[in-house]
Amino acid sequence: MSHSPIREDKTCLNCRHVVEHKFCPNCGQENTDSRKTFHHLFIHFFEDLTHYENAFWKTIKNLLFKPSTLTKEYLSGKRLSYLAPVRLYIFISFITFLLIALFPSKISEDLTKGEKEISSNFENVNKKETKNQKDKSYLKSKTLDKSYFQLRPMKEIDSIQKYGKESEKLNTTSYWIYEKAVHVTENNTKREIIKKFIESFVHNIPKILFIIMPFFAFFLWLFHGKKRWYYFDHGIFTLHYFSFLLLIFLILFIINKIALLFEGNGIISFIAILINFVGITWMCYYFYPAHHRFYGESRFVSFVKSVFLFIINSFFILFLLTFYVLYIFINLH
Repeated sequence: MSHSPIREDKTCLNCRHVVEHKFCPNCGQENTDSRKTFHHLFIHFFEDLTHYENAFWKTIKNLLFKPSTLTKEYLSGKRLSYLAPVRLYIFISFITFLLIALFPSKISEDLTKGEKEISSNFENVNKKETKNQKDKSYLKSKTLDKSYFQLRPMKEIDSIQKYGKESEKLNTTSYWIYEKAVHVTENNTKREIIKKFIESFVHNIPKILFIIMPFFAFFLWLFHGKKRWYYFDHGIFTLHYFSFLLLIFLILFIINKIALLFEGNGIISFIAILINFVGITWMCYYFYPAHHRFYGESRFVSFVKSVFLFIINSFFILFLLTFYVLYIFINLH
């Protein structure tokens, strides 16, 4: 808190409201001299940082180990001691996807490494071949790679659409999807498709989560009393729950990246596996105690509702991801 003297002028510098005490009753701004010394700025920065750190670590501790505590505290009006739900989610998601972008997944790294090895081997073979042999070898490798998808050329499909039997023809939607798929496979190898898909999927995870969250809260609203609980309450619960999932994912991601630095060390690998097991188990179990403590229902009722909500949301997420995978595939270049 600032220790600067109060201004003699009782007019607020921010909203021009009359200030009788230290803080403006209209906008809340402190009525002190706006010109500060460097010492004051340093002390003010330190106080704000300390307050933020205390609130941050207190929030993280409750989020990880005390299911539903943050939600109950927030809805009861105790909000200054913790990070706001939206700010918490945005902060964790930003750090999570920043680290994912900086440290690509092992799958992507392996694919890149494999592509380099194949390219290197191909160049060595090319040095010993004539130009015609190179062209034949290249076309053969491309054909073998694309045969995995078993797609017929568009000329054949167009011929069927024009002259084939009605039972063999594709409808408008199927034809459009098939045309996109052929275009993708003609311009990308199997490895390129997998690599681009992984990169696109990772970069768009925040969008998927933002789409899922309101539906998750909606399913909670359906399963609980409309008079006692508002949709807003379920929304806050959902924000905290998804923040927890992202935070666990972030911790496990960091642990696994550290373990890779000590690859070959049996003790480090065992510890990493153990932490992963505990983290994933806690992720799967967390929703039940959070639901039981927040909604105040019996353990049996909470368990039954948790199971049903888990099944419903799993089907919904699977449905959403199926369409998203299709969307990514047909938009590859």
